[in-house]
Amino acid sequence: MNNILGKNIRKHRELKGFSQEYMAHQLDLNQASYAKIENNTTKMTIDRLFSISKLLEIDVAELLELSKQNVYNVYDNQNAIGHQQVENLHQENKEVYQELIKAKDEQITLLKEMLQKK
Repeated sequence: MNNILGKNIRKHRELKGFSQEYMAHQLDLNQASYAKIENNTTKMTIDRLFSISKLLEIDVAELLELSKQNVYNVYDNQNAIGHQQVENLHQENKEVYQELIKAKDEQITLLKEMLQKK
């Protein structure tokens, strides 16, 4: 998983003045398990990501650094100059999204299997 997510979680936790123990307790984890989230040594579920964002009072997009970067292209078309805004997402953000989608798909598969067993 991308290092940016864990670093951002740690940064925002520290800005709030929360300890790892506090975060772990709020998320029903032990401190060692929570530390793995910040160190990116465990899989992040979508539910957990949203729980952390709610606890830190920050948008998930900000934790994932999905802010758009604006690039302007200027072109001259018969003396008319226009601006075309292009929104780019960083490659790293794409990888984080792919990991989250993969985790979501795994959860859906598991739930389908559980339903079939009933």
